[in-house]
Amino acid sequence: MLNLNEIMSLTRPIAWGAADILMKYYQEPQDLEITFKGGEEGNVTSADLAANDFILSQLKLTFGTDNFAYLSEETEDNIDRLEHEWVWIIDPMDGTSDFIRRTNEFAVHIGLTYRQRPVLGLVATPAQERLFQGMLGNGAYIETRDGLQQRIQVSNKIALDQMVVVASRSHRNSQLESILQQLPKAAEIAVGSIGGKFAAIASGNADVYISVSGKSAPKDWDYCAPEIILTEAGGQLTHSDLSLLSYNNLELRQWGTIVASNGHCHNQICQISQDAIAPIKK
Repeated sequence: MLNLNEIMSLTRPIAWGAADILMKYYQEPQDLEITFKGGEEGNVTSADLAANDFILSQLKLTFGTDNFAYLSEETEDNIDRLEHEWVWIIDPMDGTSDFIRRTNEFAVHIGLTYRQRPVLGLVATPAQERLFQGMLGNGAYIETRDGLQQRIQVSNKIALDQMVVVASRSHRNSQLESILQQLPKAAEIAVGSIGGKFAAIASGNADVYISVSGKSAPKDWDYCAPEIILTEAGGQLTHSDLSLLSYNNLELRQWGTIVASNGHCHNQICQISQDAIAPIKK
């Protein structure tokens, strides 16, 4: 294994730098060019592209292309990545629609996978000036702009009816609504980006997230960095059949029902999710 500590210390400034680029565009919206990518892909802005160029150029400059491959939402896919054990998986801006709507809820995702599983991840939330980070076997941390780090941990809630569900405002369908209706919960809150949702669970501010794919599905770069932060904070992320997510495959979409939680009722939540949508599937 490569030295993950060293990789993390080299990558943190890149995540902060990308956050700075997004905030520059956010504070000067007159410079923002918005292009519709077509189909289910949504919009891309000049901010996404500028952050993407910065992250990729910095990572490649730092780590090269011999041992590492690179997969990013805003760059054409090169399937040579399938030959690599180490793959960087990047979303320069998760929550572009929130950025455009100016909700403050957008994030930078930089994840590193080894043999199709995440081993290191950074999620920056630029508007809050926070950098969440997780590394295999090393716990999860939140870092502020002054470099101070604090360890984060999922909540210790063990009863479903005490748990807070974090959901999307926009990506919802009848199957997800059916699950949320049948899931005992204390409250439901809306957070924009997936990185922001997972950070909320990893920090103990929320407890459950569920996604059900419809015509499209979240992709590798949506989950890769957030997953390792969540699991290192004590949480769990699986498909509803309890299988783990696999990254850097030919198919980049993560189809099906996906459940993230504080880990205390994970199997129960997965079972409720399966039961709730079984009648809809027939």
